[in-house]
Amino acid sequence: MTVIFEVSAVIPAAPEAVYAAWLDSEEHTAMTGFRSEISDEPVTPFSAGDGYIAGVNLELEPGRRILQRWRTTDFGEDDEDSLLEILFDAVEEGTRVTIRHSHLPADGMQYKQGWVDWYFTPMQAYFS
Repeated sequence: MTVIFEVSAVIPAAPEAVYAAWLDSEEHTAMTGFRSEISDEPVTPFSAGDGYIAGVNLELEPGRRILQRWRTTDFGEDDEDSLLEILFDAVEEGTRVTIRHSHLPADGMQYKQGWVDWYFTPMQAYFS
């Protein structure tokens, strides 16, 4: 059985701005503090977290949704890529970013807090 979870946070910026920053190498690096190489083109490989994360953009809906194949250097050779769905919903305070992470290996719940610590918290600071 694979692990699946959902986590979200409100980021003080418009959905289009958060979405664009997620898919821009320079801004992704600035908002997380770790080197990232990413593109706003579908079916394009990316890396983030100083090479810790690698994957491929599968589906892109500007300002609304990103779907990626995603894995870290902690995944085993036999582990399949996980699926990462990122949703951007406008709320009064900015954007509710929701992470739906599925097809993770058995120890995959470790990534739930990682999204808070390594993405949501620095993103809130970056967009403040």
